[in-house]
Amino acid sequence: MKLVVDLTRCQGYGQCAYAAPETFRMHGGEALMYDPNPGDEQRDKVVRAVAACPVRAIVADAAADGRARADGWSGRIVIVGASLAGLRAANALRSEGFDGPLTIIGDEPYEPYDRVPLSKQVLTGSVSPMGTVFPFTGGLDAEPVLGHPAVGLDRRNRRVRLANGEQVEYDRLLIATGARAEPWPDAQEAALDGVGTVRGRNDAAQLRERLAAGPGRVLVIGAGFIGSEVASACRDLGLPVTVVERGPTPLAGALGATLGRIAARMQHEAGVDLRCGVAVAALEGDGGGRLRRARLSDGAVLDVDLAVAALGSRRNVEWLEGSGLAAGRWGVTCDAGCRAFDVNGVVTDDVFVAGDVARFPSPVYGYQLLAVEHWGNAIDQAEIAAHNMIAGGPDRWAHLALPVFWSTQFGTQVKSVGVPTCADEVVITQGSVDDRQFVAAYGRHGRMTAAVTFDHGMWLEFYGRLIEQAAPFPPRFAVVDQSPGRSQVLPAQIPRARPAQATVVLTGYQPSDRRAVLVPGG
Repeated sequence: MKLVVDLTRCQGYGQCAYAAPETFRMHGGEALMYDPNPGDEQRDKVVRAVAACPVRAIVADAAADGRARADGWSGRIVIVGASLAGLRAANALRSEGFDGPLTIIGDEPYEPYDRVPLSKQVLTGSVSPMGTVFPFTGGLDAEPVLGHPAVGLDRRNRRVRLANGEQVEYDRLLIATGARAEPWPDAQEAALDGVGTVRGRNDAAQLRERLAAGPGRVLVIGAGFIGSEVASACRDLGLPVTVVERGPTPLAGALGATLGRIAARMQHEAGVDLRCGVAVAALEGDGGGRLRRARLSDGAVLDVDLAVAALGSRRNVEWLEGSGLAAGRWGVTCDAGCRAFDVNGVVTDDVFVAGDVARFPSPVYGYQLLAVEHWGNAIDQAEIAAHNMIAGGPDRWAHLALPVFWSTQFGTQVKSVGVPTCADEVVITQGSVDDRQFVAAYGRHGRMTAAVTFDHGMWLEFYGRLIEQAAPFPPRFAVVDQSPGRSQVLPAQIPRARPAQATVVLTGYQPSDRRAVLVPGG
């Protein structure tokens, strides 16, 4: 059987670990580790664990429920992207009663799989890379086109062009092509044996093999969530690891340097050689093309056997060049109903977007366009897109869910609700920083914008409701385990990201022939 756990919903009660200890285990205070592909002999225990979970965070062998759809729309739906968002949308379509032709196009040649365990359980060897296949892959009655990536989109004739020369026609299209790892910028250095990234299953499998061989020292370049999780896995395996981060602290780009300093202490205490405020200037190999050392911007030279570039992501939009959609480095822009914008800023009715590749407006955050690369957002947005693809105009839904994410590192479960990067202040409201069990609330202009918990995830939904209600910041309510330093509001110290920009040329003179032309690479 197969299962997946929504770790943003999981609150670390551990009931599943009691019901099915061979499948679920607690790591540290709240961090849950699990086998996504337990044997059938564990089915009874897993079923009990699903029932015992007080927050219903476990999905096992999910299938369509056969609900009738809202209207009589029929046609051919094509989903480009066979990962979390694409597969969840396919399940939602069938669950809402859509029984028409459904095609799922994926660039990788194997079944859709969960990427979350790749930088966690797969690297430590507790889960096989082959065991990450999603539980809801059966019973879709869909045509899979796997191993043949999309290379072009003809919107006028409603066709997706594939790398093998074939064309797939559609009536409605969902773009769920996600993102890939940002590669090491020097191609020659990136080609050295021992330099890699972590994004896909092959990446994780290769890295797991190298970690199991016992390298002398691992270098992790970048201390965001993926880089920190890789470093955590290395320490779990007893491997020496150096983390080099250009910013002031780990996680500064996501949580700000104030909480980043807490993350830095976690890494130091775990034995990580953490070096912030410096960059890797060059990676060097031997005569056989094998990685041997790294030169840092401060002049230091490190002898390393393995380097993992954790430099962020690049959205998979190249195949949309010339399609007339508002697609670029920022992703594919869409409305709150997941309908894609064309280059003129006009919403389309037959092209939808979901997951990591989507850039959508958020009313809660001043209608800013957000691109959220997290598991929960992919699930929520895919369900909205699927519903809207077959629903009539008045019955369409808006994607208004708050972004949520989690990360398990150094025995601690870090969770967030809202958008911390939209804040400029932060305050510890509950728990103890020294004990690594606390809640931090973020705010801007007197309103709460986000909350982050370290091993205190049971409070996440409570703070989510406060954010939805535009609660005042700093918080003014009484809570249990209230932090003694609660009144101390601190600068969040979040670096301001450079906004995504596009170069557009306007043509024509009359309203009927005025057009915007997106300049590639502009």
